[in-house]
Amino acid sequence: MKWEGEQQSSNVEDRRGGGGGFGLGGGSIGLGGVAVALVAGWIFGINPLTILGLMEGGGGAPSSQSAPAHPPPANDREAAFVSTVLADTEQVWRAQLQRGGVQYRDPKLVLFRGRIGTACGTGQSAMGPFYCPGDQKIYIDLGFFDTLRQQLGAPGDFAQAYVIAHEVGHHVQNQLGITDKVDAMRGKVSERQMNQLSVRVELQADCLAGVWAHDSQQGKGWLEQGDLEEAMNAASRIGDDTLQRQSQGTVVPESFTHGTSAQRVAWFRRGQASGNMNDCNTFDARNL
Repeated sequence: MKWEGEQQSSNVEDRRGGGGGFGLGGGSIGLGGVAVALVAGWIFGINPLTILGLMEGGGGAPSSQSAPAHPPPANDREAAFVSTVLADTEQVWRAQLQRGGVQYRDPKLVLFRGRIGTACGTGQSAMGPFYCPGDQKIYIDLGFFDTLRQQLGAPGDFAQAYVIAHEVGHHVQNQLGITDKVDAMRGKVSERQMNQLSVRVELQADCLAGVWAHDSQQGKGWLEQGDLEEAMNAASRIGDDTLQRQSQGTVVPESFTHGTSAQRVAWFRRGQASGNMNDCNTFDARNL
């Protein structure tokens, strides 16, 4: 991915505190912890980031809770990459939503370490990047990209870009009112039905990430051979069935909250092939 020298976003807040290095605090959490947090969060209506905080014992990890916000250092290559991808999502979604008569409001992206206070509760770096609709911010501990590469088996810069674009997809859903509609169903439908809604939310965010990939390449031509495969590999590695199989040895379909590896890849490819966000209506799709 030829991203160096491209425009960077002004919407990045660096709350990592005193500078250098990207750690996951007390250490990265294993696949089992990630899977448990994802599933338990939706089943019990608890922020999965809070669950991970309890699993980690709430200590050992440095906190960005009160670190002041400032732009990332100019020589910070990883932050520059994130900022560059974010800037391109801003351009793509402004144009996409404008065609539908909606004004896109840029999200903020917060770099942090360990844990951080958000409008959605305390965020934990071990959860990986996440979006909080309450403050319309994306939160990333950049050490997650080491986990993505080393533990999840998804290397490559475009795999990282896919992760960012997926979280931006959740922001698009929030802008369109989809997030509120789904959240309003919590407590009104069964646990299994809520899980199924969650799957549709996540697959739609994957499809929206694909739409970004399509428009981004159309506008910049910055993808290189193998980049799309990196993104699809990342989508496959974080499917519910794959995570459950690796963490607990068995697969429990009724507990899925994000979709299978095949589904995640298929919906990303659907958005990437068409570049049309109208093709991302997972809620009306009979077969996911």
